[in-house]
Amino acid sequence: MKEHRRSVFNGRIISLNLEEHRLPDGRQAEFEIVRHPGGAAVLPLLADGRVVLIRQFRPSVGGMIWEIPAGRLEEGEDPEDCVARELEEETGYRAASWEKLGKMITAVGFCDEVLHLFVARDLEPVPSAPEADEFIQVVPVPLEDALEMVARGEILDGKTQLSLLMYGRDMGF
Repeated sequence: MKEHRRSVFNGRIISLNLEEHRLPDGRQAEFEIVRHPGGAAVLPLLADGRVVLIRQFRPSVGGMIWEIPAGRLEEGEDPEDCVARELEEETGYRAASWEKLGKMITAVGFCDEVLHLFVARDLEPVPSAPEADEFIQVVPVPLEDALEMVARGEILDGKTQLSLLMYGRDMGF
């Protein structure tokens, strides 16, 4: 049987569908699936070894949360261009060099969003330009302290945890 998809909501950031899919054993099942264009996130590194974290107000979780800069991919946009834009907008830094850390699926149980993860180096200050609906505080933190924040449960954001842990592993932490 052909996949059946019914649109429930189409917004600026996501679409929600009711979709019928054939399972590997042949049965049909209905799923609520959030469709997302994907995004990119960046772990900015200062010359002194500190990582640039942000504290951002997130209404979905009821307050401020520790994160790394990230954004949604525009149609046809390269993930590296996306993180370059978001790094400047959210932190007021521009990077001269980039390294791809990997990618992740953010919420595999109900969403198809793929997030590309980067490390940015050789930062220089530039004017920040957060979007009208963003409230952001920029907080440079020593890498070891950021990793301890993950271990203590202070950093709950998955893309931030994964980026810090992957980079920390590469650095021998």
